[in-house]
Amino acid sequence: MADHVLDNPIWESLRSRHRDLALRIGDVARYPAQIAPFLGVAADGADIGTALAQLVPPDDTVLLLGVTPAVPEGWRLDKLAMLAQMECPQHMAEVEGPPILELGEAHRQDVLELTALVYPHYFRPHTMDLGRYFGIYQDGRLAAIIGERMGMDEFQEISAVCTHPDFNGRGYARHLLAWLSNDVLDRGRMPFLHVAHENHRAKQLYERGGYRDRRDIGFWSLRRAAPL
Repeated sequence: MADHVLDNPIWESLRSRHRDLALRIGDVARYPAQIAPFLGVAADGADIGTALAQLVPPDDTVLLLGVTPAVPEGWRLDKLAMLAQMECPQHMAEVEGPPILELGEAHRQDVLELTALVYPHYFRPHTMDLGRYFGIYQDGRLAAIIGERMGMDEFQEISAVCTHPDFNGRGYARHLLAWLSNDVLDRGRMPFLHVAHENHRAKQLYERGGYRDRRDIGFWSLRRAAPL
């Protein structure tokens, strides 16, 4: 078993705050494909062959963080990266900026267009069902967003921190990050996030704001193996 809930964030989220969304069979659970491509297992090396066949269609690929199962015959597990898992234990300095708007159904298409441009692969048509999302509109266009993704009772993942290229350099990401991180802390939960080490610009943004490295965590894909 993982030593801490953040060592197995997908599983812990699906069995707690997102249990009503979870598709679960025994020691394996996933988000519906229209919400997120993430799957979690209860412990390293878990035997999940039967459940996996029911939860992951032949043409689907799921993503895992930290904890991985025993790979059943006919499946392929590939390591994609080691990500930095970061947490923010203290309030960030406030950053001035334009008004921040809570995003809802009326903004979904704008969000999907922005994420398809700058945050592809991980954002699905109903990813916004995972938590609260916020954005900044400028000149009638969605310029930047931030949102909540996985979560447990004491922790909340910050995700989808992205800015339209036409609005880079205006500090919108810093403004949104400080606002949401502080709001999460005010609600009694610890903000955390995941970022690729190679994404130097984003990692520096988080570090300057007060996020600190908690650990490196493996990021994996799992899918059915191609027939020989």
